[in-house]
Amino acid sequence: MELKYLQTFQTIIEEVLLSIDRLRCFETDLGEYKGSLRMGIGETLLCYRMPSVLKDFHEHAPNTKLFLQSMNCYDIRDALLKGSLDLGIFYEEVGGFGNNITTFPFGKYALTLVASPELKRLYPDFTTPNQKIPVPFIINKQTCIFRQIFERYLQQKSIMLDYTIELWSIHTIKSLVKHNVGISFLPTFTVQEELKNGDLVEIKTDISEAQISAVCGYNKNKWCSPAMDYFVKLIQPCN
Repeated sequence: MELKYLQTFQTIIEEVLLSIDRLRCFETDLGEYKGSLRMGIGETLLCYRMPSVLKDFHEHAPNTKLFLQSMNCYDIRDALLKGSLDLGIFYEEVGGFGNNITTFPFGKYALTLVASPELKRLYPDFTTPNQKIPVPFIINKQTCIFRQIFERYLQQKSIMLDYTIELWSIHTIKSLVKHNVGISFLPTFTVQEELKNGDLVEIKTDISEAQISAVCGYNKNKWCSPAMDYFVKLIQPCN
């Protein structure tokens, strides 16, 4: 019985603190809003899709404290469910997120298998089944969405690569691929410049038309502050 009362008391305290937070942060003018916004964003999205959005947000809400974290998409989903993030921008192929997360589309993005021109000349065939290709796969850790897609493809084709190099930085991954260290499978928007200038080239696969969907999400039980509401509106033209 005591545990039940403690849980009820905790719920009341949380509701009171939330109400205080609303009162303290409330401003009719977003430019004067002095609250905070905690966001988790997938690294590729943060590096390549978010800078212009963040610039616009800062210009219209300069007094809002923006706490940004580059996070794995599964971790973003879990943090939203726990309520430790206000907003998350991530790829939705994370195996579902229940009914507690409200999401808005943030675009569909193509994926490309990339290599240096020299490495492609040596190993151009990633469609023939049952082969061993002696090159490393350079990619994020195992919970990376596009890594999982490509590894499923390799398994279905019974194609074996040499080994996997795990890196966090998308820029480091691209640098190693450009220098003939291995191949990578990345959202096309992250390698557009390198494909255009010839530093990287595409290797065709049977999933060359694959796409992943990005979303902006928040816990539906969380108070939607003026800053949250404005940020969600800002990303809508990006779809």
